[in-house]
Amino acid sequence: MVSRKPTTYGFKRTSALLQSSIRRASESRGFAQSRLLTHWPEVAGEEIAAISRPVEVSYGRQGMGATLTLLTTGAQAPMLEMQKEKLRERVNAVYGYNAISRIRITQTAPTGFAEGQADFTHRPRTATPEPPAPETVQAAATLTAPVADEGLRTALESLARNVLSKSQR
Repeated sequence: MVSRKPTTYGFKRTSALLQSSIRRASESRGFAQSRLLTHWPEVAGEEIAAISRPVEVSYGRQGMGATLTLLTTGAQAPMLEMQKEKLRERVNAVYGYNAISRIRITQTAPTGFAEGQADFTHRPRTATPEPPAPETVQAAATLTAPVADEGLRTALESLARNVLSKSQR
């Protein structure tokens, strides 16, 4: 049996190194899925994510559903209260089952004590990338032309454009 030569030369991706630390930290706050924390704007939606942050997930004594605690400012709490059921459905979609049975809203002051302050701003989205060069688009189309399925061909063409653009940089 021929052993494969390692191509990473002992190096690992940062995500692989940090994954266990992130999992331990998020599980200590009750988050079985760290995606709920790391992708909060995608899970909750931009409007809800702009006014709230997930703080913890606590499980009841009988284990019948968990409570998600959200942090928001006092002025935004009534708006968030009206959207709790929609938000609960979206969060449960991340878990894949009805894990969250209740959402509790905790209010904080936008200014005041340091530990009571909450930052609800997210990092800005990156600017739209510049379109690839025409020869890159043509090369990607040529590479994917034999694929019969339209959806698959479109996806592969997009991937090819990205790979070819990156290799040209």
